[in-house]
Amino acid sequence: MQEKNIISINGPVIKARGEGDFAMSDMVYVGEDKILGEVIRLNKDIATIQVYESSSGLRVGEKVIGAEEPLSLTLGPGMIGNIFDGIQRPLTDLYEKTGDFIKRGITALGVDLNKKWRFFPKLKEGDEVSYGSIIGSVNETKLIVNKIMVPYKITGKISKILPEAEYTPNEVLAQITADDGKTYNVTMIQKWPAKTPRPYKNRLTIKEPLITGQRVVDTMFPIAKGGTAMLPGGFGTGKTMLQHQLAKWSNADIIVYIGCGERGNEMTEVLEDFPKLIDPGTGRPLIERTVLIANTSNMPVAAREASIYTGITIAEYYRDMGYNVAIMADSTSRWAEALREISGRLEEMPAEEGFPSYLPSRLSQFYGRAGLVESFNGALGSVTIIGAVSPQGSDFSEPVTQNTKRFIHTFWGLKRDLAYSRHYPAVDWNISYSEYLSDLQNWYEEYVDLDFWDIRSKAVRLLEEENELLEISRVVGQDVLSDSRKLVLEVAGAIRIGFLQQSALNEIDTAVPIKKQFLMLKVIILIYERALKIIDKGIPISAIKKTGLLDEYKKIKFEIDNSSLDKFNDFELKIKTELKKIEEEYKNHV
Repeated sequence: MQEKNIISINGPVIKARGEGDFAMSDMVYVGEDKILGEVIRLNKDIATIQVYESSSGLRVGEKVIGAEEPLSLTLGPGMIGNIFDGIQRPLTDLYEKTGDFIKRGITALGVDLNKKWRFFPKLKEGDEVSYGSIIGSVNETKLIVNKIMVPYKITGKISKILPEAEYTPNEVLAQITADDGKTYNVTMIQKWPAKTPRPYKNRLTIKEPLITGQRVVDTMFPIAKGGTAMLPGGFGTGKTMLQHQLAKWSNADIIVYIGCGERGNEMTEVLEDFPKLIDPGTGRPLIERTVLIANTSNMPVAAREASIYTGITIAEYYRDMGYNVAIMADSTSRWAEALREISGRLEEMPAEEGFPSYLPSRLSQFYGRAGLVESFNGALGSVTIIGAVSPQGSDFSEPVTQNTKRFIHTFWGLKRDLAYSRHYPAVDWNISYSEYLSDLQNWYEEYVDLDFWDIRSKAVRLLEEENELLEISRVVGQDVLSDSRKLVLEVAGAIRIGFLQQSALNEIDTAVPIKKQFLMLKVIILIYERALKIIDKGIPISAIKKTGLLDEYKKIKFEIDNSSLDKFNDFELKIKTELKKIEEEYKNHV
């Protein structure tokens, strides 16, 4: 057993000296309470340690005992539907042991070793297996089947496998005999270092969108399964609410929600709401495909930093089974602030705004673990990362926002003015973008409509032209604009209110199928193109506005049910009839 003694205490940063042979990234137990920590620097016989719990009450001279392994997670059935802290301790277990306040030194595994699961074997004795091979499965929830995989670096033949029955997670389900004669045991659980990416066989080209039910996302600025996105916005712009919507309605198989340094009341809302929500696709509780990691702002900063790695490692574990996993990290700014605080206590040379110089590399390592991959067992799975960023004062030029933009491919910039005018989601269409458009074009054309990109492009051009016209009208006024340009302003306004603005509180509008999103854009483009033709014939825009078509369009998101899309045909017919009627009346008048 490796031991050292504390010689310095500086908040969560501890220095220990002694003969113990510690290694970088090793876990250690600090003091009489055995507070969990991690070695982050070695200088001869002095080890610098960050602790994941409060260091209050620690004294110089207390022992530091090395665990001789890095911070590792226990992965296995029972994680889905569970609520963990930043270092994968189940909060329900901690509550039963310590009450409302977590005591230092309390340990709890991420998997309940006493619970029994029915094991369904897939292979038999004599079958050859290697890392990632699936030997059987257990039904973790009604929605998720946990596939029992061969641990890392094990190859050989199955010499023993248990029959179908109920077993605890640490019982040996199978034995594998390697070519060198060694025998390895396979249980339901695996241990994996949180900061080490899980390996995969091949990284694949992204080709399918993550459908979220949010129009501004799915149609305007889509994210792919296996992609990365950032959600920057100042206080009150709706970052957390939008992430809740994405978690509730996206078509990912599994959601990993990381509350990293957020306010306790916001995390309480998540923890109370998710068990009550029903998955629209299956009719089952949404919690049956969700893992929650709660690390609030009053918890130690080192655990806040670890929570991001805990979430991504759990996501990769399910990805290797062939699931599409979406991570909601709220917020990476709080994670970066934890890095800054620890870096300051280490007396490292600060970079911009006090953040450590290695901030970009840490962000790169985190977002780099997203992707669509083929696992060693042949399954295709993905990890999609959506990270919220909280720039102070909505200043998108600050270091976390700017460095994150280097490593993500979808940018949903939230604008304070939109949020304060009750336009939700407050995604600013003038600064947001998606670099997945070309990769996803074939999917949209095949599964939605061949005209999807053409219709979307026309809507985007109208919004861009509206922005230019608003600048002109601020100087010279709208009265000097031609009727065709006034039409652009009217139609773009209808797109903003009727399409981009979406109500999370309305049963119909809270999540919209992609086919309805397309039809909504299609009818507004139809109004624009038909109206433009008759304006070119000299008919004033006032006549078009009197039809009420634009006002009616703004309401169809509430009035046409998501399962009654044939009603769009009636609305299209009405558009053509009303505008044709105006044209005929004008001809007769002339």
